[in-house]
Amino acid sequence: MTTPRARQALDGIPVYRAGRAASSDDHKLSSNENPYAPLPGVIERAAAELGRMNRYPDAGMTELYAALSARFGLPADHFAAGTGSVAVLFALLTAHLEQGDEIVYAWRSFEAYPIAADLTGATTVRVPLRPDATHDLDAMAAAVTDRTKVVLVCTPNNPTGPVVSAEALSAFLTKVPSHVLVVVDEAYVEFVRDPQAASGLAALAEHPNVVVLRTFSKAYGLAGLRVGYAVARPEVAIAIRKATPPFAVTDLSQAAAVASLESQDLLDERVEAIVQERVAMLAALREQGWDVPDTEANFVWLPLGDDALDFAASCDPVSVRPFAGEGVRVSIGAPAVNAELLAAAAAFRRLRDV
Repeated sequence: MTTPRARQALDGIPVYRAGRAASSDDHKLSSNENPYAPLPGVIERAAAELGRMNRYPDAGMTELYAALSARFGLPADHFAAGTGSVAVLFALLTAHLEQGDEIVYAWRSFEAYPIAADLTGATTVRVPLRPDATHDLDAMAAAVTDRTKVVLVCTPNNPTGPVVSAEALSAFLTKVPSHVLVVVDEAYVEFVRDPQAASGLAALAEHPNVVVLRTFSKAYGLAGLRVGYAVARPEVAIAIRKATPPFAVTDLSQAAAVASLESQDLLDERVEAIVQERVAMLAALREQGWDVPDTEANFVWLPLGDDALDFAASCDPVSVRPFAGEGVRVSIGAPAVNAELLAAAAAFRRLRDV
């Protein structure tokens, strides 16, 4: 007896793995989560929606798009939201890729990219990062062919941390044909302090083929409610909306996102505190002797190679994110937990140096 078989394209696609659970939420430095509780007013605004959960959400996301429009000074038709920026990416690729097309992105980068790309049936073209863990945009531009439909640029790059510079992105966009979508994934943009860093929104203002991805999961601390969005020219945003399941983002999540946008001052304070912890962790790891690339995100990257899994195990009870054979990503958490991680890193290094 034969059984139903899923599409052959799924055979080579791994299941997405979330960060390893920890002994406590505070000790979980494996998923780039925000260590702070939701911003003021968020819980109350979201809770007000609980009493009407028998009703479908606002499929048009009217209030959310209006709030984003006010925040960025762009018409509401420039936005397309979904259940996290990764879901928006899936919808974008579904809308623009099919078998025979190509998609180009740097590697190592966000591990959801190959999953989203391969599901479309398109051919993936991975361009290795440079030795300093940055995008090689010249090589990526050279990898674009007449079959290329989409290019992904992750800045800051997850999991390595460096940003793409404004100069490099500008030069890259002049080399990419105008019919190719260039997706600038800015999930961690709020943590960027490098004045030379690229701005996806500035690039979009100059290039109609740019799409910017952003999320409420990281800086805004709404990872559990799943709200992300694209900023794009209307024709691209409409295509993404068409490929997004109806009623995807709950009214509870929409209300929380809108309330979060109203607390910008406190958000900035919290993000700055995380940035300062990042600066301190980076300096401490380098003082211990680790070769850590620059980072503008809320995490640091340890290029440990074959020692990645052993290092992750040695950090217990702190949970970090190992990539076997490559390295370990460590999220910035509360100061006390960051101190535990640094102590574990120092102990691991002493053990290896014996």
